[in-house]
Amino acid sequence: MSKILIADDEPQIREILRVYFDKEGFAVVEAEDGQQALSMIEKEKPDLVLLDIMMPVLDGITACEEIRRRYDIPIIMLTAKDEDDDRILGLEKGADDYITKPFNPREVVARVKAVLRRSGGFQKLSDKRKVEYEGLTIDRERMQVTAWGKPVTFTTKEFELLYYLACSPGKVFSRNQLLESIWGYTYFGDTRTVDTHIKRIRQKLAIPKDSSWDIETVWGVGYKFELKKKPAEPAKA
Repeated sequence: MSKILIADDEPQIREILRVYFDKEGFAVVEAEDGQQALSMIEKEKPDLVLLDIMMPVLDGITACEEIRRRYDIPIIMLTAKDEDDDRILGLEKGADDYITKPFNPREVVARVKAVLRRSGGFQKLSDKRKVEYEGLTIDRERMQVTAWGKPVTFTTKEFELLYYLACSPGKVFSRNQLLESIWGYTYFGDTRTVDTHIKRIRQKLAIPKDSSWDIETVWGVGYKFELKKKPAEPAKA
């Protein structure tokens, strides 16, 4: 039984979501502010956190950042329609996805199932246990990435996205394809989620200009993991 933490300062929202998650067989724990959410995560060890942005004591953005420092569990932000900048900031701080209020509770359940399904079924992405390129090692079994001799910490979705692209060098994936493959849905998705994750991956990898590989943007389409040809060395006299 998967356990969901619902962190929202509105009791009615927590109650509605609890009813729907109970029907689907989920265990549910609740928090009414960001600080309480952190305490509940330590105590209850949930499989996923639904985190509202506008909360007292500790807001959702700050809580998301703190959760990501301590744990590697999926986070879905709950946001109002006019909080576009906050949604993007939440993704940059480590959230895996966001849902806009007002929402259909069935959509929330579907989104949660999709994230948990992708997280639990990650072994199906490829038979490769380890992907290696010059200066980069991606170890799927240990969920570890080493870049230029140093370990790099990624969230689960960041790791899956990097691994998925690196397993098929040169292949172009549309944003919708990546949403479906990594997040497990298309209709409910927002392609900005992909863009934000790619941005964070690039920042963390700090790919040098002379690297033999890169994560390239294919304008109007999506992204690809590209192997670059290095210029031939001049012949020795």
